[in-house]
Amino acid sequence: MGIYEILFWFLTVMAIGCALGVILSRNPVNSVLFLIATFFAISGHYLLLNAQFLAIVNVIVYAGAIMVLFLFVIMLMNLNADVEPQKSRLVQLAGMIAGGVLFLVVLAALRTATLSSLDKASTDIGLIKNLGRVLFTQYVLPFEISSVLFLSAMIGAIVIGKKE
Repeated sequence: MGIYEILFWFLTVMAIGCALGVILSRNPVNSVLFLIATFFAISGHYLLLNAQFLAIVNVIVYAGAIMVLFLFVIMLMNLNADVEPQKSRLVQLAGMIAGGVLFLVVLAALRTATLSSLDKASTDIGLIKNLGRVLFTQYVLPFEISSVLFLSAMIGAIVIGKKE
């Protein structure tokens, strides 16, 4: 067993364990911390797949910005188990059915999946250099349109948030 396979299984066990921790934890702050650890494990999988850009973006955007926002919202709401409403049996049953159906879909997808297409894939497909080349040649117009859209959204947020 190679080092990459050992690392893959370690990250897989970590991701599944932390994902279960998100679901089973009663404390919302602990759930967010488990979710951050899950994102780091998934970023490790991205690195193993030679997709460095996706790994860095996953850590910066999800584990950094969005999880900090979740933590602030949870701490501002002051949630605890005493004031949290209990879920009815119907909601629990619906959740179990939805989870079971999702599990069956994943099993069916894994049963029909093949690894032959992965063996023929290029080894430099996830590199930032290739992403930048495609982004600034083939998709330059949508990229520039989205940058103008983001700039106008920032200016609009400043105008709306400005005090008179």
